[in-house]
Amino acid sequence: MTTSLPEPGPTVSCGGPGRRDAEATKAAIIRACRHLLARHAHADITLKAVAERAGVSPPLILKYFGNKDALFATVMSFEADADAFLDAPLGALGRHMVRHLLTGQAEHGADPILRIVFAPLHGAQGDILRANFRTQVADRLAHRLSGPDAGLRAELAVSMLLGLGVMYGIARGPRLRAADIEDVTERYGPSVQALLTP
Repeated sequence: MTTSLPEPGPTVSCGGPGRRDAEATKAAIIRACRHLLARHAHADITLKAVAERAGVSPPLILKYFGNKDALFATVMSFEADADAFLDAPLGALGRHMVRHLLTGQAEHGADPILRIVFAPLHGAQGDILRANFRTQVADRLAHRLSGPDAGLRAELAVSMLLGLGVMYGIARGPRLRAADIEDVTERYGPSVQALLTP
């Protein structure tokens, strides 16, 4: 599925030995790879194409990731993204997730959690992405919940958030996009929270 979500600028300054430059370069490579993966089959994406989109050289990708398979394993993982997405006490998690998702879209054009919506989900790569999303996002959230039907409640909460992300990022609802993020968080967060702590 192709989307018209804007991507952050592809060119990154790689000068200097500092950690910030290395982290920025790695982030640019991952963004470039995610962009291409949302539009092309895994087998059709070359390191050269990723490098051109990221504004780096192919050897630099090899330096940071080792090979194409390792790069794609990083891109297909939701682990680091889920760390930030779920980083709040359970009693405040509904609002936190809403705020995190909308801020990611407003500031970066997409929240990494929403890759499950935007990426093509065919073939082996689709199976990996789906399995990673279930275990690293939905199941991880379910493990934080107590009470009956924790798994179902976690999946319903994640569904609400994905729907919000689609309305904001794909359908581009004009009122939603014009609204203050804190206002939307205060309106939508309690509905998500009601599934987490009924």
